[in-house]
Amino acid sequence: MDRLPDSVAAPMAEPVHRTLCTDCGISRSSDPQRCGRACQFIQPDYAGLETRVHGRARDPSRGDEQHFGPLRRMLRASLRVPSTGAQWSGITTRIAERLLETGAVDAVLTMTADADDRWRPVPVLVTQAKDMAACRGMRMGYAPLLSLLEPARERGFKRLAVIGIPCQVYALRALEQELGFERLYVIGTPCSDNTTTERFHEFLALLTDRPETMTYLEFRADYHVEIRFADGSRRCVPFLQLPLSQLPSDFFPLTCRTCVDYTNVLADLTVGYMGGQGEQWLLVRNERGEELISLLGDELRTSALGSAGKRAGPVRGFLANVERAAGGLPLRRMPDWLRPIVGWLMPRVGPRGLEFARARVEMKAVETVIHLRREAPRKLRNMVPPHVWPLVEPYGLTPASHEVRAGSSQAVNSA
Repeated sequence: MDRLPDSVAAPMAEPVHRTLCTDCGISRSSDPQRCGRACQFIQPDYAGLETRVHGRARDPSRGDEQHFGPLRRMLRASLRVPSTGAQWSGITTRIAERLLETGAVDAVLTMTADADDRWRPVPVLVTQAKDMAACRGMRMGYAPLLSLLEPARERGFKRLAVIGIPCQVYALRALEQELGFERLYVIGTPCSDNTTTERFHEFLALLTDRPETMTYLEFRADYHVEIRFADGSRRCVPFLQLPLSQLPSDFFPLTCRTCVDYTNVLADLTVGYMGGQGEQWLLVRNERGEELISLLGDELRTSALGSAGKRAGPVRGFLANVERAAGGLPLRRMPDWLRPIVGWLMPRVGPRGLEFARARVEMKAVETVIHLRREAPRKLRNMVPPHVWPLVEPYGLTPASHEVRAGSSQAVNSA
């Protein structure tokens, strides 16, 4: 595996304990009190930040903005020449390389792998395009990315690109105006159901009897998880055969079970997979996002997104399982003889393309409401923004009057 030079990394302070925290890095800064106005798990203002970042908040009448946030356009894309070692074809890393090659930024704030654990994320400031190769691939675990914002300023960096997941990007945007960077590019990746790196290793051990040789893991839009090994071999596991029922109830923390920003709506450009049907899914959100795409020129192959199948049934099934799990009951387990049949059917008749992406966003919204009602009901009114309730209403979840913020336009149930 490629390694970054030691000079790229920077030391970090210890985090300040918070009840709900994914360690984005702000609590490690010189002013940990900023968490109160930066954290998406306290009292997020998506409409306000969307307006400041993109020029307007999401508009439910404009295509898929209710689900995915403000958009200019969406693309299905891949690099014509995939980058070796990339998670998909390498679009995110290649854009970062181009930003450095063209001098558009002084540094890229992103993640690389820990020297002793390929799965553990370590924040880094990259100043040379050639060093971005060491940042390719997936990491799993809490990653204090924003702890390096102050070191970046101390080193005199005025133009910065940040590659981050939603909880990191929300905090970055909330503090953006006071950070003082002359230019900021934000490339977001979707995120869901994170856990600690230690817990992730427990999951890997359930997937294979040789987890130490695994080099790659990806949840794909064809309802399979792809695993690669150091000897070059590969294995695909249908979602239905994943050992999720064997995981402890606290495997995924409450923060990740109640995240309302799967698609990273405050990034200039979101690069994911859910709507890509085997390729990457690009959500261009503003003019800066268009600028990032243009850096790739003819290196990027694009096509129109597809959509097929129906999401309502799978989302209702997910809702039933979440309600059981939240109530302390075991997950409903499909008979072993039926799993291969359903596993064969899902990629063919289940939601695909954009319908798959809509399904996952609705599943996350459903999960948020159910778990907050069960585990932190007093936080629900502040943690769930108004745009989430219309996503869950078709599944029988409507807010009571005490579950919405005062002044919200969301219709409430008087129960």
